[in-house]
Amino acid sequence: MTRLAGRRAVVTGAARGIGYAIARRFTDEGAAVALVDVDRNRAGAALAGAPAVVADLADPAQARAAVDEAADRLGGVDILVNNAGILLMAPLLEITPDDWDRAFAVNVRSMLCTIQAAVPYMLKTGGGKIVNMASMGGKVGSPGQAHYASSKAAVIELTRVAAMELGPLGITVNCICPGYVLTEMGAATRTPEMVTGWTAKSPLGRLASPGDVAAMALFLASPDGDYCTGQAMNVTGGMIMH
Repeated sequence: MTRLAGRRAVVTGAARGIGYAIARRFTDEGAAVALVDVDRNRAGAALAGAPAVVADLADPAQARAAVDEAADRLGGVDILVNNAGILLMAPLLEITPDDWDRAFAVNVRSMLCTIQAAVPYMLKTGGGKIVNMASMGGKVGSPGQAHYASSKAAVIELTRVAAMELGPLGITVNCICPGYVLTEMGAATRTPEMVTGWTAKSPLGRLASPGDVAAMALFLASPDGDYCTGQAMNVTGGMIMH
């Protein structure tokens, strides 16, 4: 349980759900973890002893400042997990420009800003690991989520290009594409019938837990994932297989 011993990790959107599961798993594996979240109360209470940084990552200045603060409190950055995101739902013909821009600001642009801020810290120690949270929706979108699915497709491409540019610097960049994970995000938009329908799509007969996604993040952030870069790793229970 020490695959991340001595590593310093920044996890965004870490106050609950998948981000919290990742932060907890990294801590259990020996990492020093800083939690970044927009929710001050949840972030401060999420993980005992872990520094909490409050920021609205849709604001580029706050996104960069959050990484700097986390690096200051950890003494550097070896791992960056860009997990923060929002889920917006609307029919295609009803999506407003403001909602489209908000989806991209939080789900994609924030990652550009945090990566730009984190890389200089990683270079001080010869490299690092970046893990971005995409989605199954970034590969196979669904009606009602054009802005969400498009933003997650953009995360996949940002990941690929970042991997090409940062690989020579000793930094791997990968993303995770979870399928249906029962977290608080999106809880108001689903019904028991929907959950049953989603479950039937998986050959494994179940939906993902936050822990399933955290396990993939651990693999990519640990030495086990040293030769993986530019990948969009499915954690979908076989709902999609490419």
